[in-house]
Amino acid sequence: MGSILLSGCNRGIGLELARCFACQSWRVFATCRSPATADELQALAAEHPLLTIHPLDVTDTGQIERLASELKSLPIDILFNNAGIFGPENQGIAETDVEGWLTTLRVNTIAPLQMVERFVENVSRSRLKIIASMGSAMGSLSENSSGGFYAYRTSKAGLHMVMRGLAADLAPRDIISVAFHPGWVQTRMGGPQAPVTPQQSASGLQRVLLGLTLNDSGKLLDYEGNERTW
Repeated sequence: MGSILLSGCNRGIGLELARCFACQSWRVFATCRSPATADELQALAAEHPLLTIHPLDVTDTGQIERLASELKSLPIDILFNNAGIFGPENQGIAETDVEGWLTTLRVNTIAPLQMVERFVENVSRSRLKIIASMGSAMGSLSENSSGGFYAYRTSKAGLHMVMRGLAADLAPRDIISVAFHPGWVQTRMGGPQAPVTPQQSASGLQRVLLGLTLNDSGKLLDYEGNERTW
């Protein structure tokens, strides 16, 4: 089977993506900031020997480089940038938290590109050659009719532009670059009232990932495979 490198696997969609691929006997490189406290991920690794856990704070360039060195010789079919944050509590007009906004951009927009820079050679040596990042419909310019949430929205809009640019830059190497809207999901960020479970989102994302072609590169897709507008 293939191999996947996932960030943000301690809970939510990241954990369920790790589970989906581990259950299909993929080699899963699951990362999170604090493996020692990621109890569900540790339990999953105990059940699936091809799943290994690696410490990674995506804002720590040194940790990214150490992981890249550790995985240097290995092909990675799918690099999935899942780690992300919502940002400051208040994101309306007259509520600008500059430092919180910058942190949100660092995690949601800049870190995914740094991950690509360090692991693109691994992806290039693989069979599927897929780079995916967790975008959001809230980062869509055309779908923003309600305003607010400035830090989160701009961080995801910026990520969408990164993935669109990568699609062009990496096309000569036949590498697919896509952003995903996971749906409104019952996570810490989405809340318990959300209509989609992490399991539903993750299984849908896996199905879409495994059906991607070069014609999909540069798109924003949802977990059901529908193309969303930028």
